[in-house]
Amino acid sequence: MIRPARRVQRLSAACALAAALASLAACSGDPAADRAAKERPATRAPASRPPTLAPGPAGLTPVFRNDAHARDKTVALTFDADMTADQGARAAAGERFDNPPLIAALRGLKVPATVFMTGRWAEQYPEQARSIGRDSRFEVANHSYSHYAFTADCYGLPTVSPDRMREDVERAYTAFREAGVPNAMPYFRFPGGCYDRQALRALSGTGVTAVQWDVVGGDAFATDPDAVARQVLDGVKPGSVVVLHCTRSAAPTTERAIRTIVPALRERGFRFVKVSELIAGGGTGRS
Repeated sequence: MIRPARRVQRLSAACALAAALASLAACSGDPAADRAAKERPATRAPASRPPTLAPGPAGLTPVFRNDAHARDKTVALTFDADMTADQGARAAAGERFDNPPLIAALRGLKVPATVFMTGRWAEQYPEQARSIGRDSRFEVANHSYSHYAFTADCYGLPTVSPDRMREDVERAYTAFREAGVPNAMPYFRFPGGCYDRQALRALSGTGVTAVQWDVVGGDAFATDPDAVARQVLDGVKPGSVVVLHCTRSAAPTTERAIRTIVPALRERGFRFVKVSELIAGGGTGRS
């Protein structure tokens, strides 16, 4: 893989406001208040442009994995809201691809997070998509429209042809707008995390930064929330990106695992941030 030149934008006005609030809390001498202020959601600044990585050589889409040079204990929890384009019948039959208890837990625990949403999921659950997208604690990012793989042999997923890859990403953004999601972020997660040079080339010019991870939560089809929590806690480092899921049918233990993960990481001194803040801090990128 080739390292792209990196050009990371500075924190937005919203992040600056959050930092100011954290500083005020620090003056109180109350560690709990300090931590809460650092993670308090701030009003978004619509005029500011979200931070992204610069394209790689030949304009290849850049790939962000973590902030390997993080100066403090920050960690980004990310959740994939998966639903493939052909699963409508299963949803109609009662299968739940959403997870309201997980979102409620994140809100109750006051945890910022980035939700990588498929366009098909937003169409199936528009009210939830809109609620997440309008909550300043969260940011919505793109997980494709169809959740079809962008490479062959990707966990058995159907594949999207190279000439339809860009259209699939753009169609997801259209679905977000139609659901009422404002300001979806220019971040894209490949279905299954599978990509190659051809896929990166296909998305060149879209302006997205592809977002991977360095900690696999292991919640997909897991039945033991404690095992998921242990896997996350064993893997997290300053600047980590954790991948988890926001689908009850495929990841039924995630909400319970989060209730263990969050207090344990806070006890270790970690602060939860969204992916945009890690990218703004100058994370690693490869393409």
